[in-house]
Amino acid sequence: MIKEPLITQEMIESHGLTEDEYNNIKQILGREPNYTELGIFSVMWSEHCSYKSSKIYLKKLPTKGKHIIQGPGENAGIVDIGDGLAIVFKMESHNHPSYIEPYQGAATGVGGILRDIFTMGARPLASLNSLRFGSFDHPRTRYLLNGVVAGIAGYGNCIGVPTIGGEAYFNKSYNGNILVNVFTLGVVKKNRIFKGVAYGPGNPVIYVGSKTGRDGIHGATMASEQFDESSQERRPTVQVGDPFTEKLLLEACLELMKEDYIVGIQDMGAAGLTCSSSEMASRSGTGIEIDLSKVPRREEGMTPYELMLSESQERMLIVAKEGFEKKVEEIFKKWDLDVSVIGRVTDDKMIRVREAGKIVVDIPAEALTEEAPIYTRPKERPQYLLKTQNFSIHNIPEPVDFNDILIKLLKSPNIASKHWIYRQYDHMVRTNTVLLPGSDAAIIRVKGTNKGIALTVDSNSRYCYLDPYKGGMASVVEASRNLVCSGAKPLAITDCLNFGNPEKPEIMWQFDQAVSGISEACKKLNTPVIGGNVSFYNETQGEAIYPTPTIAMAGIVYDINLRQTQWFKDNGDLVVLLGKSYEELGGSEYLATIHGIEEGIPPDINMDMEIAVQDTCLEAIQNGLIKSAHDCSEGGIAVALAESCFSGPKFNRGVKISIKEEKIRGDCLLFGESQSRIIVSLDKDKLDDLKKIAKKNNSPFSVIGEVGTDRLVIEGLIDCDIESLKQEWRGALEERL
Repeated sequence: MIKEPLITQEMIESHGLTEDEYNNIKQILGREPNYTELGIFSVMWSEHCSYKSSKIYLKKLPTKGKHIIQGPGENAGIVDIGDGLAIVFKMESHNHPSYIEPYQGAATGVGGILRDIFTMGARPLASLNSLRFGSFDHPRTRYLLNGVVAGIAGYGNCIGVPTIGGEAYFNKSYNGNILVNVFTLGVVKKNRIFKGVAYGPGNPVIYVGSKTGRDGIHGATMASEQFDESSQERRPTVQVGDPFTEKLLLEACLELMKEDYIVGIQDMGAAGLTCSSSEMASRSGTGIEIDLSKVPRREEGMTPYELMLSESQERMLIVAKEGFEKKVEEIFKKWDLDVSVIGRVTDDKMIRVREAGKIVVDIPAEALTEEAPIYTRPKERPQYLLKTQNFSIHNIPEPVDFNDILIKLLKSPNIASKHWIYRQYDHMVRTNTVLLPGSDAAIIRVKGTNKGIALTVDSNSRYCYLDPYKGGMASVVEASRNLVCSGAKPLAITDCLNFGNPEKPEIMWQFDQAVSGISEACKKLNTPVIGGNVSFYNETQGEAIYPTPTIAMAGIVYDINLRQTQWFKDNGDLVVLLGKSYEELGGSEYLATIHGIEEGIPPDINMDMEIAVQDTCLEAIQNGLIKSAHDCSEGGIAVALAESCFSGPKFNRGVKISIKEEKIRGDCLLFGESQSRIIVSLDKDKLDDLKKIAKKNNSPFSVIGEVGTDRLVIEGLIDCDIESLKQEWRGALEERL
């Protein structure tokens, strides 16, 4: 038996626990914790696992609806889509590991979110990602970008789950702390859903998957700390993934789930064996007893501390029905995976761990989950807003050459084609993908039905920096518009809330405001939040990232044949603007790219108009009236029109537009980012039908042009060759690499 070190004040602090928290642990246990127990409390009470700074704010979010089968609190959320089927989806962050070791950090992020989905009984069908990197002036940006993209591709492509969409943005606020948010969706039969529970005292607790090593120890604790100059020394806390083993684990679990052998199942993600056992027991009001001598391991001399806290990948914890141990074992051995009965469910609500016959952990399960500290941290409006919100567009000279500005915007890495990124991902494996990356949303078919599922991820962190309430709202409504433009009815969201140090009042104010904005938008759009992730401490040497609440939204396309894309189709089609433009430039890509200014107040969001515009667009698509739909976002209406002209897979379609507004400056009209605007195109003989739908929904409506020629002409302002614009847009990101 390895002798454990004595607990010291320095050790307590190095585990991220405060003096009050340590005293609380002693009170719960009625004694001093040992070293292994200290480590277990450390990870389970970490910000990453306990949500101790965010829990009170997350209660604002709407989490229920008539289609919602499972909301927050499980491995993933579940939404009913009819025909006896449901979609299962979730998004998670893997930010700190990806900055330290970009390939493995991103790869294991993908592996973890995949396990969250198939542990519910669903076969993963599609993945997306939302990525944030620093400025290209920063020396690590190219290295990190290449490593992260390779890691996502390396894992996703090998396991055979297509990566079908996402986003990538670049800003100096991420120079020292990149963001890697990963999302996966699967489909499950409603009568075969599995959860992370541990019912039935006496039932066996079974470990399956890869052997346990020393990789990833204290990964959850690291994710709950800000970076400093020593961050690169944390490489051992980054897990190492093996997608081929994960593929075996996926197939073995899904085969097991066809039978009636198990009670519950959960993946060993953050905090490994500790988190999976304590959460399963706590949800069920039971306990779990574990014998560490039965845990498969790949390294000699591993201590109880290491075995309980390891975050080695591709592992699951199963509670089987008593008497079916051999049946479970046969399935996993067939797939050449380790399988071992390591314990039993008990009725005393304790997590009890033995090593060499001696009890080394004896903790109430609920103490690790339900009794983690909850903080109401101080909040304070950031002082920088006094400067940024004092911005006036009248201090910006009106441009002379709008053609040049459009080209520069199309070459901005935040607007330019992300083809270099997504061409590295396999989009078509399993043959479910019907709308590839490159339009407003990606779409997969639901085999055996005529339905499709549309998916998107969105966040505007610059808006959130300048006004987190509006920024939170804008992220939700843009995600919803993207789905609607693809012909999908939005159903629900999962989120990944990336912020700085919650111990700073300014950060907690940002968080509170952003969650309030998300909540308001979700309530109005009837898109409940069914799960998600909070990632705090995203800062380096005291410099926080821009607040980045990422929204992943799923919607249903009731008739896959009526899906829609963003590019113009035929010469002679009319171009219509749904929505209205205002004189707004705050937080725009135009101000940032052309003038180097990240100031102002983000565009207003009128939820009544937003709903009217979205309802009009969706109804028109479902009635087969329109041929393309594209929302106006970064870069404004000029960029949206340009993308509609050249983003199609086969040909360019030019357009002649007249959108003169005497009361709006030219740069505001072209590059302002007023919300609730969608550009659609349609046959001339369908115009009256579209007008009727717009009038019924009280949606602003204006015919602004006609498809034709090989140029983008915006009368009196812009006149550019489409192919030239396309080449500038398509090659801009690769030029920087």
